[in-house]
Amino acid sequence: MASSEGFLTEEQRERLTIATQNSEVLSSSPKSPSSLLSEHHIKAPAGGKGAVGVAGRHVRRTHSGKLARVKKDGAGGKGTWGKLLDTDGEAHLDRNDPNYDSGEEPYQLVGSTVSDPLDDYKKAVVSIIEEYFSTGDVEQAASDLRELGSTQYLPYFVKRLVSMAMDRHDKEKEMASVLLSALYADVISSSQICQGFVMLLEAADDLEVDILDAVDVLALFIARAVVDDILPPAFLTRAKKTVSETSKGFQVLQTAEKSYLSAPHHAELVERRWGGTTHITVEEVKKKISDLLREYVESGDTSEACRCIRELSVSFFHHEVVKRALVLAMETRTAEPLILKLLKEASEEGLISSSQMAKGFSRLAESLDDLALDIPSAKSLFESLVPRAISEGWLDESFLKSSFENGDVENKDDEKVRQYKEEVVSIIHEYFLSDDIPELIRSLEDLGSPEFNPIFLKKLITLAMDRKNREKEMASVLLSALHIEIFSTEDIVNGFFMLLESAEDTALDILDASNELALFLARAVIDDVLAPLNLEEIGCKLPPNCSGSETVHMARSLIAARHAGERILRCWGGGTGWAVEDAKDKIQKLLEEYESGGVVSEACQCIRDLGMPFFNHEVVKKALVMAMEKKNDRMLDLLQECFGEGLITTNQMTKGFSRIKDGMDDLALDIPNAEEKYEFYLEHAKKRGWLVPTFGSGAVDAC
Repeated sequence: MASSEGFLTEEQRERLTIATQNSEVLSSSPKSPSSLLSEHHIKAPAGGKGAVGVAGRHVRRTHSGKLARVKKDGAGGKGTWGKLLDTDGEAHLDRNDPNYDSGEEPYQLVGSTVSDPLDDYKKAVVSIIEEYFSTGDVEQAASDLRELGSTQYLPYFVKRLVSMAMDRHDKEKEMASVLLSALYADVISSSQICQGFVMLLEAADDLEVDILDAVDVLALFIARAVVDDILPPAFLTRAKKTVSETSKGFQVLQTAEKSYLSAPHHAELVERRWGGTTHITVEEVKKKISDLLREYVESGDTSEACRCIRELSVSFFHHEVVKRALVLAMETRTAEPLILKLLKEASEEGLISSSQMAKGFSRLAESLDDLALDIPSAKSLFESLVPRAISEGWLDESFLKSSFENGDVENKDDEKVRQYKEEVVSIIHEYFLSDDIPELIRSLEDLGSPEFNPIFLKKLITLAMDRKNREKEMASVLLSALHIEIFSTEDIVNGFFMLLESAEDTALDILDASNELALFLARAVIDDVLAPLNLEEIGCKLPPNCSGSETVHMARSLIAARHAGERILRCWGGGTGWAVEDAKDKIQKLLEEYESGGVVSEACQCIRDLGMPFFNHEVVKKALVMAMEKKNDRMLDLLQECFGEGLITTNQMTKGFSRIKDGMDDLALDIPNAEEKYEFYLEHAKKRGWLVPTFGSGAVDAC
């Protein structure tokens, strides 16, 4: 019997082939080609004419009744309905068709990436860091970081800041260290800074791929953080436990410890390693100013000179430009027209402010006597320059009035004050050499001018600010010793007020004067030399927007920070650099050893070894409490020996007794006769001369 294909004509076979091809295209449809074919059986028509079934379905009749040959894939021709299971609406929907319905448009799924908050944060901090490296504006960077929020991600900021700086110049490295110190406690906590550096240590192997000296640079960043007191020295020991000994992070810690933190004078070396613009010295600025003025006189290019002044980035020091420019005009008469042109243009551009211009003239006026030794006509030249500058509008008219007033004050400032200033400067210099507090106190008493005590304080701190950390620490220790013994709280308040009132003038020679003054203020509060309310009192006396007010605000921020006492006590490397809690623990142990049968001289040596004379009031307090608890007055012998040797001063004795008195209510809960014992010890102390006889009176307490 012939095959079924024998019943089909050639045309039918062709149509069957086309149908088979269409079924393969539809293989992705819910119904497979085989099922479609099974639903429509092919039947041979009688007489061999016509074809029905699958092949027949691909023959379309138009409205005119003519047969239309199907297109490939069964799409059909004009007037047909399109191919089978047509899902591609885009090819057939005609928006110009009167029957067009927008609802028939196919849906289009638009993918959206899920936003990761950490990724967004990392991108945002990169912009903040780039902006900071460009402007150097610490305040703006801190403000931007606060506005960004997401404080839980701050360790990533530390990591990104340091890693970006590592791949840049020394200037950016210095800027990064300065920013971390500025943000410490106020914006970023100590634990977050530690976490950030741990993350850097863990990524040290990757960092070295792009930064050849990554180990050394990261080690220096860690050493600098320790020197700046934003990382505790114990961080290195703890961090070694978190990284592998074979990793680059472990090498970083070893390098920081052995190469930087163990070196003699390591703090000064580390601080100046990058020589950043934030640590530029006054001498360097003055030299740059002299050089640019000489080049200007030679070239006469005013715009270039203004550009050089602007690039110095010391707008608060532009008075030095004015002063040196005027001196150069006096020394080289031919340079006068050029110098006056430069000053006038710098004033008109707003490059040199009116206050800086006036300060420059004032400083020159003060040094005219010395200048006249080299330039005999200095005074007459200056007197001719002032009216010209005022008439041309680049010097304020108020300068003449203020200079006359200053002259009157200077005339009233009699020889006694001048002589006192000269003598106390010598006394302070001697103290910085000898570290002999009792001798300094005797020298002040010999002067017999207690009304000038605020002037002494101002001179002491001003001289200390221009020296190293050792002298700053000595000044704070001395201030603590002078309190009550010689100086009243009022003297100290007035002295600090004088310092803050002239803060802008102090900054003429000490670029970082505002930060240093804030630390001295905060240290005075921590040492109980000043009460926090005294800061409010000082702040109220100052104009609201002056440099002194900003310094007081900065001091309050320092005191309000976490672990403020520990940080401020160690800000200049005071004593051994122990934490307050460590010092208290050592004091407790040495007193217990002495009480259990120790030797007085050995106990005194232990107190001396603590190296924290400003903290000896804690020795007094703990000794008195132990005497009350043990009902043993042996502690009084130790205090007598310490006082006799000058180891514990009257000031520290007074503080210790005052702290006992302030905590009497709590003490009485554990020691029922605490108040009675305190009165006994108080009388004993007065008889032995440890305390002033008036201690406990209203007047002294008020002070």
